[in-house]
Amino acid sequence: MQEDLTEVEREVYALIQRAGDLMAKDVPFKMAGAVPSLVRKGFVEVYKRPASSSSQKKQKFLRAKTK
Repeated sequence: MQEDLTEVEREVYALIQRAGDLMAKDVPFKMAGAVPSLVRKGFVEVYKRPASSSSQKKQKFLRAKTK
């Protein structure tokens, strides 16, 4: 199924898989454009949670979906 991905999408997907849960803002700027495409194709999910236990503000995190 990864054959459907562009080279940049594959790199971003591999980065997210290696990291496990990755803050969306930690994706390199030049690669961030591939994230919406990965979400649409069902490879990545976006969810919100507090970045730390002392913070009430929720941050966006990315997680690779298991197929």
